[in-house]
Amino acid sequence: MSPPLGAGAHPEPVVRRSWADEWVVVRCPACGLDGHWPQPELDCPCGTMLRIPVVPGANPGPADRDVPAGGTGPGLPRDWPPHDWSPHPSHIPLPRTAAAPRPSFRPLTIRTARDAVTAAGLYLRWLGFHGVVAAEQRPESGIDLRGPDVVAQVDPTTSRTSLRAVECVWLYGLHDAAAGVLFSLAGYAEDARARADELGVPLFVMDLTGTPQPVNAAADELVSSDL
Repeated sequence: MSPPLGAGAHPEPVVRRSWADEWVVVRCPACGLDGHWPQPELDCPCGTMLRIPVVPGANPGPADRDVPAGGTGPGLPRDWPPHDWSPHPSHIPLPRTAAAPRPSFRPLTIRTARDAVTAAGLYLRWLGFHGVVAAEQRPESGIDLRGPDVVAQVDPTTSRTSLRAVECVWLYGLHDAAAGVLFSLAGYAEDARARADELGVPLFVMDLTGTPQPVNAAADELVSSDL
């Protein structure tokens, strides 16, 4: 299914992000259940992020919750069958562009935040992701690296990477039908690691030599896969 677009409404530039604006309620036409779906967005070549208007799903009234005798479909109650709307891990589409076996990775010594982004980009290309480029200036989205099959955020700070960063990179990966990957110099908060395991987001830590190391199962899978 796809979210219904607002007829006659014009896309709006995304000036300031909030977590509430990243989701829209959409009703499933098959069973009548309301669920949260990512708000559609579009990257303009000029660098502007556009939010595409969507018609929110209406909350079902009392009549919608009655099951017709011997019937199915929109008359089903919202809690049947039981459904968990929390996001679950999904398969990460891995590129098929890397040579096998891979040559040894040549790290880049990290002295600045820009070096950390460059080192992460080199590592992604070493994994086999083609067309990975870095943003000239860090965008509001926090996504530092993009490629046809991957989006990545690099946290060069001395604080542990937060839960919000994990959810944001997952959301952007979902929007772009790409793998969302995180790199951090200081490691990850406990709730961030737990959430990454739930969502299947690969997490890497880097030291000042510029060599990323996987810290969860999704990252191990990314490294060990024969791309």
